[in-house]
Amino acid sequence: MDNTPQAVLILNGKGAGNEALRSAVGLLRDEGAQLAVRVTWEQGDGKRYVEEAVSLGAATVIAGGGDGTINEIATALAALPADKRPALGILPLGTANDFATSAGIPAEMEPALRLALQGRAVAVDLARVNQDRYFINMATGGFGTRITTETPEKLKAALGGVSYFIHGLMRMDTLKPDSCEIEGDDFHWQGDALVIGIGNGQQAGGGQRLCPQARINDGLLELSIVTAQEVLPTLLHSLTSNEENPNVVAARLRKLTIRSPHEMTFNLDGEPLSGREFTLEVMPDAVSCRLPPHCPLLA
Repeated sequence: MDNTPQAVLILNGKGAGNEALRSAVGLLRDEGAQLAVRVTWEQGDGKRYVEEAVSLGAATVIAGGGDGTINEIATALAALPADKRPALGILPLGTANDFATSAGIPAEMEPALRLALQGRAVAVDLARVNQDRYFINMATGGFGTRITTETPEKLKAALGGVSYFIHGLMRMDTLKPDSCEIEGDDFHWQGDALVIGIGNGQQAGGGQRLCPQARINDGLLELSIVTAQEVLPTLLHSLTSNEENPNVVAARLRKLTIRSPHEMTFNLDGEPLSGREFTLEVMPDAVSCRLPPHCPLLA
């Protein structure tokens, strides 16, 4: 049998002990899948393993982890020449799994791994921030970002995505808006924002659907600004209701710039980025991703 792996699974170290995953890997190998497994330990491992996968001739690189792991692997893939770029598969092993959930990827290990190996590869967009940082799912700023970055690991481990909401209710004393100006594509807004979402995908922070109209293959980013006119009602509405929110400003843009008189922090699929000015732009068809039929994130 050819020893070249059909796929390389790059597994976040936190998921290395997952017994359901171990069983799924064994099952698919028994069925003939050629699958190599690599476990990340320190910064830079994901990129190095992607480069190894290319040298081995793998057709697919599977990101096994949460949104941050998926982003890391997708970013590394996008940096490769298009003719050498494997497809991206996704195995949801994080706390919230916002991107995988909104894409309709199964939560169970065996069907998710089977999809990652055998699913149809579709070209999808990435978003670039300040020329050198990327996200595949969403960038969030404001109170929501402070909550997702401050939520204790033990609470996340115990409660999953709902932990962000519970921790947010516990930290209402820190609730304050960010003053900023946002421009792009015949759009301009200036004011106080409680939460800012820039979505390639639709949800973040454990299921908050900040950008419900976003699609990952339409060449656009969805901007959603939760304004701070009525702080507490607006926050609760945005976190708990699917109805249209009168205090949300929305737009769909190819490129936008955010400026603030003070330092702001944005969460890029779990990775913080701080500054006073951010330029975000879409990178159409940056990677190919193995997605389920009728994926709700596709235009």
